[in-house]
Amino acid sequence: MANLKSTIQLTVELDENRVPEKLNWTAEDGGITNEEAKAMMLSVWDSKAQESLRIDLWTKDMPVDEMKVFFHQTLVAMSDTFNRATQDEKMTATMKDFCDYFAEKLELNKD
Repeated sequence: MANLKSTIQLTVELDENRVPEKLNWTAEDGGITNEEAKAMMLSVWDSKAQESLRIDLWTKDMPVDEMKVFFHQTLVAMSDTFNRATQDEKMTATMKDFCDYFAEKLELNKD
């Protein structure tokens, strides 16, 4: 059986001050080709150093209200991932409670 390999490509266009102006990503296995994004968060676990390495980028035209929603949705997704990875229902519920609190304080659930 051959080893399968998948590539995810991130492209960041910077202005003269090295501030992101444009973010694009490609994940051909997922049917994504050079799609534009306004923000991204990438975490990688370095097992040797026992630490997370992060890349957090957003374009200078990313609206603050969209950034708040992006953070909320990311926190909810992290809670779901934590649950799948650990099956720790009690901590997952605590994390979800925080997500609800976060949304309430930012008034993200307003009608």
